[in-house]
Amino acid sequence: MPDGESGPLRERYLDIEARLERSAAGNGGADRDALKAEIIALYKQVEQEITQLTALREDIKKLVDRWKQLQPASKASNAPAFTGERPVVADHIGASTFIEKGWSLISLGDYEGAERALTKALELSPNDPQTESLLGWAQMLQEKYDDALLNFQKVLMRQPTNSLARINLGYICLKKRIFGEAIEHLSKAIRLENDRKATLYAHFYLGLVYAEREMYEDAQTFFRKTLALGPNLIEAYYELGRALWFDGKKDDALQAWRDGLSANKFNPWGKRCGEMLKHIEEGGTPSRAS
Repeated sequence: MPDGESGPLRERYLDIEARLERSAAGNGGADRDALKAEIIALYKQVEQEITQLTALREDIKKLVDRWKQLQPASKASNAPAFTGERPVVADHIGASTFIEKGWSLISLGDYEGAERALTKALELSPNDPQTESLLGWAQMLQEKYDDALLNFQKVLMRQPTNSLARINLGYICLKKRIFGEAIEHLSKAIRLENDRKATLYAHFYLGLVYAEREMYEDAQTFFRKTLALGPNLIEAYYELGRALWFDGKKDDALQAWRDGLSANKFNPWGKRCGEMLKHIEEGGTPSRAS
């Protein structure tokens, strides 16, 4: 709790601590049973405060999700969605505090704050793959692709079967237009078949790679597979529509965008599908720049 909120509880703690010291020195004549009752009462109150603050923290995360729904369609990103579970860490000279803080800040969308916390964690506990992976996420989501690439490479040196790190590397290579390496990482993530989310995104990013190379039939295959694996990945509808349009299948493209809009009209990518349909109806055409 911040000092302003925990101050009275800290004052009670210090008062009890001082009375215990006087009692131990034989100067206070304090009643042991009374002190015990006060310690238990203080502990229970702190536990109650923690429970309430934990619930509030989870409610704040819901606000973040609602805020994301208000994002304009132009801000939609196809970076991997961060849904990692809370890290389980052994404390290394206080590093665990910074690791958990970094994880929480990524979940809340404060990527700069997460990067600072995770950098501190690595100073306290160097070469930890979990921390390096989280730091890579924070940097990737800030589009610091070179820094993120180095951290994910470190993770894969120690954990070659870490599929999430591998698809993140594939995404970074895609953004840097290193298509050969992107295909290598993404294809390997699919072959590993040890993480459902990684498999889903590997198919999606392979679709993007082939679309960038104007190999639209291959792109369509991967986007359709993506939607079979994860119908809620709305960006796949949007990109499938683009691949179909540039392959000359305009009616199918319109249907893909209609499907994306109807799947979730509040999602930023659902909104983009709707905007694309309106743009086409007004006589426009899709831009080749995604």
